Amino acid sequence: MGITRGSKFQISNRGTAAFPLMCFRPTVSNPYSVFYGGKPVKFSFNVILVSLILTILVSRALQFLLKPLKQSSFVSQLLGGIMMGPSLMAQSPIFVSMVFPFTSDFLLKNVGIMGLMLYLFVSGVKMDIGLLNRARKKQLCIALPSIFIPLLISSIVGFSTRKSMDMDLKKFASIEAVALSLSVTTFPVHYSVLEELNLLSSEVGNMAMSITIISDTIALNFMLAFEAMKQNEVSTVNSVFYTISSVVFSAFLVNVVRRVMLKIIHITPEGHPVNQCYVIFIFLAVFVFGFIADMIGLSIGVGSFWLGLVIPDGPPLGTTLVEKAEAIIMQVFLPCYFAFIGFSTDFYAMKEAGWAALSPLFGLVISGYVSKLISTALAAKMAGLSWRDSLAMSLILSMRGNAELTLYAHWVDKDIIDVPSFTMLVFGTLILMGVHVPLISILYDPTKPYMVNQRRTIQHTAPNDHLRILLCIKEKEHLPSLVNLLQLSYPTVQTPFSIHVFHLVELIGRANPLFIDHQHQELKELVTRFPDWETIHNALMLYQQGREDFVDLQFFSATASKATMYQDVCKLALTSESVIIILPLEKKFHGEIVTAEQWGGGHRSMIIQVLENAPCSVGLLLEKAERWKLSQPASYSFIVLFLGGPDSREALSYSSRMADNPQVSLTVIRFLSSNSEEDDEMQKKMDDGLMTSFWVRKEGNKRVSYRELIVRNGADTIAAILEMSKEKYYDMWIVGRKQVTNPSLLEGMSTWTENQEELGIIGDYVSSSDSVNVDSLLVIQKQVLRCKGSNTTITPHH
Repeated sequence: MGITRGSKFQISNRGTAAFPLMCFRPTVSNPYSVFYGGKPVKFSFNVILVSLILTILVSRALQFLLKPLKQSSFVSQLLGGIMMGPSLMAQSPIFVSMVFPFTSDFLLKNVGIMGLMLYLFVSGVKMDIGLLNRARKKQLCIALPSIFIPLLISSIVGFSTRKSMDMDLKKFASIEAVALSLSVTTFPVHYSVLEELNLLSSEVGNMAMSITIISDTIALNFMLAFEAMKQNEVSTVNSVFYTISSVVFSAFLVNVVRRVMLKIIHITPEGHPVNQCYVIFIFLAVFVFGFIADMIGLSIGVGSFWLGLVIPDGPPLGTTLVEKAEAIIMQVFLPCYFAFIGFSTDFYAMKEAGWAALSPLFGLVISGYVSKLISTALAAKMAGLSWRDSLAMSLILSMRGNAELTLYAHWVDKDIIDVPSFTMLVFGTLILMGVHVPLISILYDPTKPYMVNQRRTIQHTAPNDHLRILLCIKEKEHLPSLVNLLQLSYPTVQTPFSIHVFHLVELIGRANPLFIDHQHQELKELVTRFPDWETIHNALMLYQQGREDFVDLQFFSATASKATMYQDVCKLALTSESVIIILPLEKKFHGEIVTAEQWGGGHRSMIIQVLENAPCSVGLLLEKAERWKLSQPASYSFIVLFLGGPDSREALSYSSRMADNPQVSLTVIRFLSSNSEEDDEMQKKMDDGLMTSFWVRKEGNKRVSYRELIVRNGADTIAAILEMSKEKYYDMWIVGRKQVTNPSLLEGMSTWTENQEELGIIGDYVSSSDSVNVDSLLVIQKQVLRCKGSNTTITPHH
């Protein structure tokens, strides 16, 4: 039988598995199909295929079922591996004979270990060692107590219960190795969980990543020391050779391999992908260095992880490696690794061993975990975090995952623990992660800092105050429309602008998000990190020429994952005290379907996330014309569709500033419902007040016209919009996003539009209708106040 309950397994230089001695006929490939009497599941290659398919399907099914419980993919994959092991499904002889006969599990385990090596390699590539130099006093004040206090406490508990331990665990090096593993925090584990929880760009997530890298650095030195002690238990010569080999191995990686990687980057033309030959060579090196690390006594994953560390993260090399490898590693190879762990996890063996044999290790683990949890929380609180954030930080830094499972397997191979103890540690890791991840998502809300109760809108900005604008740019193609909007917004000495330009780049090939204030960076260094930056910088500096007295420009850049870009945008909007965020969109044509460009983020685009969480108003600028090719007209004609409500009032406030521009003529159309009984009276009064104020200020301006239309329903509203489009060509249409004073104005229109989530019903109709010819569309949402302390609470627009 392929799975042998309770047998010792190995992952080091003595092989990757050990089985009781048995004889069996060697399997060969299936020469006949099932129609000619062949038995596919009895042949080696087919068995591997069945095992691989079943492993992936079980882990994906569990991930789907556990998603409502906010469980991480780690929990579902580990649980799937355990379910297929001797603790559950492998108890059935029929299941074992069909899916895992003879040495099939041996082969699957090896595929899993190869997947782990690649996973650790990619994690090393993403890891930014430069964070050690950028670590602040706050991170160090949390990292050091969270490592050394649990190390001290668990060591004391370990040595005080030493008499009740078995011969291998009671050794000094064994106790200290276990105590260290309970004290440190590993980068691959925390990065994957923080990425799943969308916390990489959050304050607590950023701090946790820095602390993790500090912890990994300390752990590396301790690990080498304890491994040397373990080798010394065999002989002093072994210990000396181990130490020398480890130093030479690491020095070779840093001084030779890293220089080779830098040379590959240097010879790769800017903007071009890395040559395929180099990529293949590097992936081959993952297994070569894994073999060398295993040969000299290090864990088999150490070589691949260290190789990843010496490869420069980000483009072009780091990005290429991650893009080419991450999907197949995470979705195909890694489930096989969890199957390997599951095959080696045996709850029946743990039951047979009994509590007396397991209690010393259990006490050691509990003391390390509890002291880690408490010391981290107290250190975070003393560093200035709130109690809620401190507890979240403590839970994050106390998580365990793939790296720890590999270490447990390594301990079995080194005779530190046996299979029952290994099973207990795996089960504890499963419970720990199953509890921690949901608690973190409940305790820590990354959007909470953006919930302000101060009015940050154009409407509430005094005419002579700086209009603070956050201009977001993802592609340099957005520049013409954004610069055109700034010019037409008409900054003057009396109405100055303070513009924060934010260039966003998707985070690929590195784990740590990067936020850069350009006032503290050299332009040459920025160009290497952000290839489009020089074009963006030059275009906006050209716009500022002649306007230095009333246009203040500040530049920022960030690399972030698509799912967390909105956090960087909202954070900068908060700190810069912006009153409006401008996000450019494009229209993409796919056959007959027209869709707004998505800024990314899975099923929820960054646009939606910003709209829901922004601490100020938001403007979506959609460009249908190609401004790279159009000549700029001498005058512009704008139209405002005013349907009432907060969004329309904010749109009118912005348009009022544009109307001061002598190049702009403005038409304001106010829609009123024939059924006034459905009017929101409070909103109606606010609409009337703003419209009266607007008209009093602009009454003498011959370039401004105003009229009112009475409509019965959405069909009348559409008809009126089409009629306006026929009467006159307007360069820009300006509308409020969603909220209206009377819902009958939009009655029946939801069936006319398909992409109303971002732009609202009116905005989406104007942008997608072939009958409305327009260069630009500006859709504005007024600031959404969500703070509990606010007297004016507005629910998000849906």
